[in-house]
Amino acid sequence: MKAMYYDAFGKTPDIRVLPDPTPSDDGVVIKVEATGLCRSDWHGWMGHDPDIALPHVPGHELAGTVAAAGKGVLRYKVGDRVTVPFVSGCGRCGECHSGNQQVCANQFQPGFTHWGSFAEYVAIDFADQNLVHLPDNLDYATAASLGCRFATSFRAIVDQGRVRGGEWVAVHGCGGVGLSAIMIATALGANVIAIDISETKLSFAREIGAVATIDGSVTGDVAEAVREITKGGAHVSIDALGSPVTCFNSIKNLRRRGRHVQVGLMLGEHASPQIPMSQVIGHELEIYGSHGMQAWRYQGMMAMLQTGKLNPQKLIGRHISLEEAVPALMTMDTAQDLGISVITRF
Repeated sequence: MKAMYYDAFGKTPDIRVLPDPTPSDDGVVIKVEATGLCRSDWHGWMGHDPDIALPHVPGHELAGTVAAAGKGVLRYKVGDRVTVPFVSGCGRCGECHSGNQQVCANQFQPGFTHWGSFAEYVAIDFADQNLVHLPDNLDYATAASLGCRFATSFRAIVDQGRVRGGEWVAVHGCGGVGLSAIMIATALGANVIAIDISETKLSFAREIGAVATIDGSVTGDVAEAVREITKGGAHVSIDALGSPVTCFNSIKNLRRRGRHVQVGLMLGEHASPQIPMSQVIGHELEIYGSHGMQAWRYQGMMAMLQTGKLNPQKLIGRHISLEEAVPALMTMDTAQDLGISVITRF
């Protein structure tokens, strides 16, 4: 198979021909039709993720067709159109039994714990517990975009943030995660404030539902600006970027008993950010992490797609080739692309 490959962190990846994968007894091999390029892939390439063993093939947002299935797989067959959450549970531990596969201690993560989807084929373990059937009218590029950013944002907004109609929601960072969160919170009837340093991204945020925007590059006190717009602070605030500044501001801009959800990864030198703990205590703030979404929860998200309440296809920016994904991966920390880049040509 043709795949993106690197054998040292921070080194320019190669496009190589590698052996095709074979399925485990409980797994499948998927022919990749589309796979999204995500900031998490950049973190992995930089060496920020301890689960990655070199050499490595990255990629974790994918959609395609089942090309082969292990003898123990019961629910999926060759030819099925599928996607998979980027965090897959083992199906046997206590967390999986409680329905919380997204925090399984034995989790399988394509592109991190195992070789990923920047390739023509990818092997996925624990298939019966984790694959998601795709509706026939959902294209592969849109389906691939669901696997990390959109699904993660859905869980962050709906399950962790518990957003309700009429609430104020602040979204810090208007990349793929942030724009997804804006769309989902708006569909639930919330009033969304988008915060970013790019006017282009802020303009797009307004197009998909944000009722107010804040340019962090010219606003001296972002948290105070949020409090002024909302007349007291956001009910829910999402750090969709993952930096000490956005994390701090997201907590600081909450109203009393507000809810902060950390979605953007905080790795490397950013792993221990400063937070306003006196405010957390005095205002009884709630702080949550959000790490992917379980396969069984896709049903609710898919229903909102089918009825047109959510339109993730609007968030796709570029369709690129596997070769074009190399420089795109290497510059993700500084790129100002609008929307999600999806590899659709191998």
